[in-house]
Amino acid sequence: MFWQTIASGNSRSTQQIIGTNGNCSVLETSFQKRGARKVGWNSEQENNAIWISREFSKCSGCRKCEIACSLQKENKIWPEASRVRVFMLIPGAEFPHLCTQCEDYPCVGACPFKVLGVNKDTSAVTVDAEKCTGCGKCIDACPGKIPHIHPKTKKILICDLCGGDPKCAKVCQEGGWNCLKVVKRGDHEFKLYSRTPEETSKNLATKMYGEKAEEFM
Repeated sequence: MFWQTIASGNSRSTQQIIGTNGNCSVLETSFQKRGARKVGWNSEQENNAIWISREFSKCSGCRKCEIACSLQKENKIWPEASRVRVFMLIPGAEFPHLCTQCEDYPCVGACPFKVLGVNKDTSAVTVDAEKCTGCGKCIDACPGKIPHIHPKTKKILICDLCGGDPKCAKVCQEGGWNCLKVVKRGDHEFKLYSRTPEETSKNLATKMYGEKAEEFM
């Protein structure tokens, strides 16, 4: 079952039953006044939920986030299999592209095989790789086209926040770039960051170059 209700005005309420995945429970999600709360969570779980904030203009293009992610998930440096990918479609405008954990999780609802779920502790999207067929429905549903196919297994890849300790943000902080940073999930406009690489490149170039950005687009 999949349903959603949105109220008008300054208050916004969204509810959704999004299915199960392994040990992850069915979650009913409610959002009010731009905040995010998980119905059924206790206060400790709600306080522990995290998000990776991103300030694209600080990205140096070092790609250490890709290295850290692939080492964590694939046990080797393999950028093509990283859950975070760095794009540079316009010279000098490099940025990381990774799951934003949207409020309504459109990828989860779009999966016809119930492969995707939401971790009740971290709010990250989870993938049951054994059941994944690589159909790409989640990619189509994602506003930013962020999920991608593993180059070898042909299964879907989505950031799972490393179980609550994202390695990409850790190396970014250690390097002093501060493009990626772990924060409390709290009150963020998640879908503001769920944009295609082309959209993000255009916005970042405009911020960096102003009117001259048109020359690179």
